[in-house]
Amino acid sequence: MIRFDQVTKRYADGTTAVDDLSFEVAEGELVTLVGPSGCGKTTTMMMVNRLIEPTSGRIFVDGEDIATIDPVRLRRRIGYVIQQVGLFPHRTILDNTATVPALIGWKKPKARARAAELLDLVGLDPKTYGGRYPEQLSGGQRQRVGVARALAADPPVLLMDEPFGAVDPVVREQLQDEFLRMQAAVRKTVLLVTHDIEEAVRLGDRIAVYGQGRIEQFDTPGAVLGKPATPYVAEFVGADRGLKRLSVTAVEAADLEQPAVVGIDESAAQAAARLRQEGARWAVVLDGQGDLHGWVGVDEVALAGAGGRVGELAHRMNAWVPVGAPLKQAFGVMLQHDAGWVAVLDGSRFLGVLTPAKLHEALRRSVDADALGVGRDEVDFDSVADA
Repeated sequence: MIRFDQVTKRYADGTTAVDDLSFEVAEGELVTLVGPSGCGKTTTMMMVNRLIEPTSGRIFVDGEDIATIDPVRLRRRIGYVIQQVGLFPHRTILDNTATVPALIGWKKPKARARAAELLDLVGLDPKTYGGRYPEQLSGGQRQRVGVARALAADPPVLLMDEPFGAVDPVVREQLQDEFLRMQAAVRKTVLLVTHDIEEAVRLGDRIAVYGQGRIEQFDTPGAVLGKPATPYVAEFVGADRGLKRLSVTAVEAADLEQPAVVGIDESAAQAAARLRQEGARWAVVLDGQGDLHGWVGVDEVALAGAGGRVGELAHRMNAWVPVGAPLKQAFGVMLQHDAGWVAVLDGSRFLGVLTPAKLHEALRRSVDADALGVGRDEVDFDSVADA
């Protein structure tokens, strides 16, 4: 969808902002451009909508050389979100959002209907917020409106320049979550500029790590964190890149251990006898469909006597995550609940438990898989959990 072909931007004073840049962004892909201030990442992005013209080389959008397209017409085909948002203070939120559709000739009812649809998509009820003015919204809400406005004419390409940098960390994380949810629904081709490696890792399908005017590494977040291409990249992503990698490594069924299991309708006496025979100190409680109901300790079921039922003794399972959740989320739940493991669910169906040792093993498998260019299930090494 976006292709840079030997693009260079050199200013009159001799400064080279971007030097012989070549890379491609696939349709529906979200690529984050990350690096220190002055490295050329914003210049790269602004050349896509011709706010900055390259000195040499060519840029293609959807197969078309943008140098042959009228700049105004080009910009109306490309969504653009900036940190300061840039909403018109004298126009309502609904009219702000409908700006580009109106400019390209949409009838007012159609433009406003599209604006209402987009406000709802970014989590702002148009009935509540559509008639308000920018000054009546919080910084995070204004940023959501900026995203909605950029999407209003349904552009195939979205450019985002530090879009979440002007809000506090809690709101930033909420906006990132909302944007990822929205991107999963609309699948735009996105170039997102950030100086924050955590944000780049969390949002990007691939990351372009910039040095001075050049891309030092262009790869998946897992590969950048697991196998930095140069000493510069290793230093930029930080010595704690293993911890950052927890954010981009998903919990898989193959990572799990299988604990002792008892049925919700099983008698306490039978469950206690079986658990002691197995040497288990606790067990997961499941119903007949394999759905999680809680957990029990072997001493509790033993004390219940012959008349007790397991379901009456089960404790609520607070430490759990869905399969596919990041390892970071699982680790956080372990710490939050002071738990030695977390249950992993597919919907409500119990799949197994993730222990600290298995979490470590999953991380190691992920790093090795990226290094070898294979799937995690193809990595063969002595298990950390069994060592």
